[in-house]
Amino acid sequence: MSSDRIITEAPKAIEIAGKAKTVAVLGIKTEAKASQPAYFVPEFLQSTGVRIIPVPVFFPDATEILGEPVIRDLKRIKKKVDILDIFRRSEDLNQHLEDILEMDPPPEVVWLQSGISNREFEEKLAENGITVVVSRCLKVDRAASGFRAKF
Repeated sequence: MSSDRIITEAPKAIEIAGKAKTVAVLGIKTEAKASQPAYFVPEFLQSTGVRIIPVPVFFPDATEILGEPVIRDLKRIKKKVDILDIFRRSEDLNQHLEDILEMDPPPEVVWLQSGISNREFEEKLAENGITVVVSRCLKVDRAASGFRAKF
């Protein structure tokens, strides 16, 4: 059942966060916005050993974020992505659905940050075999799994 793939509770989310090695971040911001979660969450993840693939929606002049080359199109990611972490408004999620479903290989997990949810979007991903973590902070759950920042 697809609803088994929609995660909202801590134990499973913490387990997923603790296993991540590669995270693509849709909606990542640049260092100029370092005080915002769309920058400091991936910065924290990177400090715990996670490889970050930055996929900004804005910042057209950015070519690198967190020392990694920017990718502008999810379908251009050809590496295995453990988690696609999304920093977009709930109402903007559906515009990314087709691109996510066309990723090859697809992400194992799509992670919707705290406050982000869209039932239709979540169900479509789950129906296509993608686990979705809803409205949880990846930084908090990664830390809860035992990882600490190494700045």
